[in-house]
Amino acid sequence: MFTHLFHTYSWEQTKESIQAKTASDVQAALQKERCTIEDFKALISPAAQPYLESLAARSQELTRKRFGRTIQMYAPLYLSNECQNICTYCAFSLDNAIPRKTLTDAEILEEARILKSWGYDHLLLVTGESSKVGVEYLQHAIRLLRPLFSYVSIEVQPLEEAEYRLLAMEGLSAVLVYQETYQEANYKLHHTKGKKANFQHRLETPDRLGAAKIHKIGLGVLIGLEDWRTDSFFCGLHLDYMEKTYWETKYSISFPRLRPIETGKDGKKEFTAFMTDRELVQLICAYRIFKPEVELSLSTREEERFRNHVIQLGITSMSAGSKTNPGGYADESESLEQFEISDERSPAEIAAMIQASGYEVVWKDWDEVLGKH
Repeated sequence: MFTHLFHTYSWEQTKESIQAKTASDVQAALQKERCTIEDFKALISPAAQPYLESLAARSQELTRKRFGRTIQMYAPLYLSNECQNICTYCAFSLDNAIPRKTLTDAEILEEARILKSWGYDHLLLVTGESSKVGVEYLQHAIRLLRPLFSYVSIEVQPLEEAEYRLLAMEGLSAVLVYQETYQEANYKLHHTKGKKANFQHRLETPDRLGAAKIHKIGLGVLIGLEDWRTDSFFCGLHLDYMEKTYWETKYSISFPRLRPIETGKDGKKEFTAFMTDRELVQLICAYRIFKPEVELSLSTREEERFRNHVIQLGITSMSAGSKTNPGGYADESESLEQFEISDERSPAEIAAMIQASGYEVVWKDWDEVLGKH
């Protein structure tokens, strides 16, 4: 289990080690054909900041070599904002006084109809963490949607291995599960109630996914909860472990930065600056150089200008036209969002931007027949 490897590392010593990396360490990492976890430390360190152009050039080269000039498109479909956890950064938190909603079959299919009309063939199903949207609900939702979409992934509460296997039998292709932060003490400060408060159980989720032979696993941290460099190192360590242990599985990394949320009782909750755009570019490029095969995804949390530029630096998948509230595609008047989005352009506008940048928009890159032997 990754937990055994994780507990051999000290958070503070790792942080100091990243800060101690030198220009020579960065230069050596950039010259390697395959980077180690120590090289990744150098690439995300402050010492790498003056080498951003070199990182970007190397990242672009590796991305085009592996993925060509393609950007995959996906859309989140929020099924429910019911949640039994209390998390300091999420509008779905149990202690926030927002209206709660879980989609019916008819509402799910109406959301799906709209997304299909926009061209989407890859859905990411999202829920809060609640027994009201447990395995049976998810199983039924996938059964409804799988005939309409070739690729269905989920971002929901951590499940057990047998439950993931059950959903895979229904056609589940991928699971995203972010640790939020690998700093255990800080994790507990931000997750004070509910199953999500169990740091260890969440940390072991990717292992359960790997054992269940899920086609693709998405990892990430919520940027802004802790020092982004140290958190990203542990996420990179986790990715490296997963690739070596469950080598038949594909992997993706996402880069969610904290966004303002509506609490319902106190109005809007803002978050202070915690990572510059240049630092996010550095992190994206560092991941690409460290793991040339990994898919790198960027959501509508980011601003238009930023998303326009980074598609050429290592990103391989993007969302567009996203609604982060249940039923949001069919009824825009509802205000139940998990967080505010920043890039509000339509899928057609994003597709046009991608094409104008010399890239091909990929709406479908997987079919069930490809997984058969």
